[in-house]
Amino acid sequence: MLIPVCSESSGASPEVRDVVLEGADGVPLSALLAEPRRSPPRAVVVALHGGGMRAGYFHGRAHPSLSLLTLGAELGFTVLAVDRPGYGLSAERMPEGGTLEEQAGCLHGALERFAADRAVGAGFFLVAHSSGGKVALCMAASDEHRGLVGLDLSGCGHRHAVDVRSFLESSGRDVWRLHWGASRFYPESTFSAARSLLTPMPPVEIEEAARWPRFFPGIAGRVHSPVRFTFSEHELWWRHDEESVGELTALLGSSRVRVDRQEGAGHNISLGWAARSYHLRALAFAEDCVRASGAGRR
Repeated sequence: MLIPVCSESSGASPEVRDVVLEGADGVPLSALLAEPRRSPPRAVVVALHGGGMRAGYFHGRAHPSLSLLTLGAELGFTVLAVDRPGYGLSAERMPEGGTLEEQAGCLHGALERFAADRAVGAGFFLVAHSSGGKVALCMAASDEHRGLVGLDLSGCGHRHAVDVRSFLESSGRDVWRLHWGASRFYPESTFSAARSLLTPMPPVEIEEAARWPRFFPGIAGRVHSPVRFTFSEHELWWRHDEESVGELTALLGSSRVRVDRQEGAGHNISLGWAARSYHLRALAFAEDCVRASGAGRR
């Protein structure tokens, strides 16, 4: 069941609405929804934010060009940006957060219910950032991944370039730099607008973060959907040298893996000036996946 909350519209751009999804076990998930003016959608793009963020990461308010939701809807996709389990509305039910598997299961339940009420076109395409990318990979590796046509990940690798635990448990200029890179990559009002998106990372998510390099091989081998990774030019959380990227792609079970670079961007690509460029490439990959599935022909 999908519960509408309120709507936001600029007239010319597609409407972006606050909605509530029902996840597995009845967990309420707050989300943002934008739908194309013509129907049915090519597919449903499901956007999963990173650690310490909210769904609004994909609907940047500092400049009109930043929003994945409005861009995706303009190009014929339904876009659903979800507050992951442990964030937003679900935080009351899950104050400690959820493991990657628990989050994946909860989201699968929500998408199954979403598909029961609405046209989903070719199926679901996951666009995920940072910690959200880990959840997306778990969803793709799950037996419940039916209806998933592909996934596009940014700011997510398999080998850390820093001591993750020490940075997650501290604050300061060095941590800011890891998340953002240089301030010139972002519109001037980004950092004041982003305050409403920032939220504490759930404890379970922090605990699992350092163990991701050990988790990745077992998860990656079960991912058979098309997958694209994007590393920003100034990505500092993850190793993305040639050797690391080669190892990452070799571990995946998918026969279709792409790795791209985004120039002029820090870790938080979707909030910076490079957002539109990145989102267009992600949606182009989604379109390729829709056509490859055979469901994109009208």
